[in-house]
Amino acid sequence: MEQSLSIDTLKIAKEELREDKATRNNALSQMRLWLKQNKKIIHSRSDDSFLLRFLRAKKFSLTLAQETLERYLLMRQTFGHRLFKVLDITCPRLEKLLELGYIFVVPKRDKNGRRIIITRPGVFNPSLWTNAEMCRMHGVTYETLMEDQENQIRGFVHYVDAAGMCLQQLTLFTPREAIRIVKNGERTIPMRHKEIYGVNIPSSLKFALDFGITLLSEKIRSRVKIFSSIEDSHTYVDKSLLPKEYGGEMEMSKMIGLWKQELLEKREQILKNEKMSVREDMFSESARQGRVSALTNHSHQHMVGSFRQLTVD
Repeated sequence: MEQSLSIDTLKIAKEELREDKATRNNALSQMRLWLKQNKKIIHSRSDDSFLLRFLRAKKFSLTLAQETLERYLLMRQTFGHRLFKVLDITCPRLEKLLELGYIFVVPKRDKNGRRIIITRPGVFNPSLWTNAEMCRMHGVTYETLMEDQENQIRGFVHYVDAAGMCLQQLTLFTPREAIRIVKNGERTIPMRHKEIYGVNIPSSLKFALDFGITLLSEKIRSRVKIFSSIEDSHTYVDKSLLPKEYGGEMEMSKMIGLWKQELLEKREQILKNEKMSVREDMFSESARQGRVSALTNHSHQHMVGSFRQLTVD
């Protein structure tokens, strides 16, 4: 079903993404023709909403949108066992992570019409949960959000509460995996990350945070703000939108319940996405392995050294 967008949203699309009706229709036609002719792709969605998420993320540059779509489909397939397979919120373990409030989305939009994604890594116990389950929780969250064209245009606000994080959580991924997740996530997932806030960062994890920020593009890096307390973040984030536990008006448990309803509404489509596939042998080895050319030996060795110094109780 085609989604009706407000005049204000269409204005933002025009000003920020160079999108209007003529540009949109022409780009969609070109994308569908390209999909039919692309021998690398066995099956892909070709509906407006799906294709537009890539066009909007790349400001209607056809070449960049096509490259991103290829990388996205390849990533879904090559890393599917950990990132994109069985993105079903009714799975008992994912449902439990949702109830814990590991990652959920605030029901109301902010003053710029953006959804606020709250992540609480401190509630993720590495002794009970796997890195695959962590990835799947992010996958089902982002995939659900990207189905909404309003979100595609207006973008997202990330609010990360690191209270309770421990050194053991850093060992869920190898240094190389962590680097690939950050770099490929920014390049391949068609989301507009507008603002990123971090609160309650433990001093023992500051080195990991500092390194992670260096992996981001300069554009995204400039949008990151770190606060020593939740109260300090209220200058940038309307506290009335946040959970009551963070100074807002609605209990976190109720927000999580409302977000679960949204996940269930999109569940059928998210599961259908697993039918998309590509011919892996037609991609380069580096593409199949998700290598990041921007990764330097110095950066990798620095991170490996830091991880080796960890003492986990």
